[in-house]
Amino acid sequence: MARWAHGGGGYGGRVIQVHRGDERYPGGDAAAGIETRHAFSFGPHYDPDNLRFGALIACNEERLAPGAGFDEHPHRDTEIVTWVVEGELTHRDSTTGHETVVRPGDVQRLSSADGVRHEERNAGAEPLCFVQMWLAPTGFGGEPEYEVVRGIADGTPYALPGAASMLHVRRLADGERSAVPDAPRAYVHVVRGAVRLDGRRLAAGDAARITDAADLELAAEGAAECLLWEMPGEPSYG
Repeated sequence: MARWAHGGGGYGGRVIQVHRGDERYPGGDAAAGIETRHAFSFGPHYDPDNLRFGALIACNEERLAPGAGFDEHPHRDTEIVTWVVEGELTHRDSTTGHETVVRPGDVQRLSSADGVRHEERNAGAEPLCFVQMWLAPTGFGGEPEYEVVRGIADGTPYALPGAASMLHVRRLADGERSAVPDAPRAYVHVVRGAVRLDGRRLAAGDAARITDAADLELAAEGAAECLLWEMPGEPSYG
């Protein structure tokens, strides 16, 4: 992990931590066609210094072979946002009765609230790759909610009021620049390609955790796609 501080901007003292893709905790089940790379402490990979960043408590890169998937399992009090990189994700929610195919460019949100059970599977003939992000809610309990936004446009923010956060999708051409949202906390995940952030190169799978983000830009090196979370400061969840 690389960490550096940089003054300036509109906040007190900017800190940027870079976590490389090859530093992620390995998971999944290779025999079952499931490969997972966890950005945060997860399951047997317990790291008390890497439990969360702001509202974000998981950012998992998932790869499922055709026919592979996660059997029905429970969640509660978690905001779950899924972004498909390639292939098609079949999602079944036995609690609210939704069955959906999620494709690249779609944003799927499952607010588990006081409890849901769901299944995620690659029912197609091609490999599936997706990024799944879990955020802590601002309050507990309530009714579960489910939503899919089809073909979200570049630059259109997706609000996640249940976690007081905002997701931004950035698709950049070679040499194009795009601002990082000014926020107490921002999280940048590079989905594909490579970008430069404050002089550092981030490649696919790399992520940057920014405290006191202001006056920062991403600059693409070739075509690139990034997911950016705009989050409040010290969490007050519960």
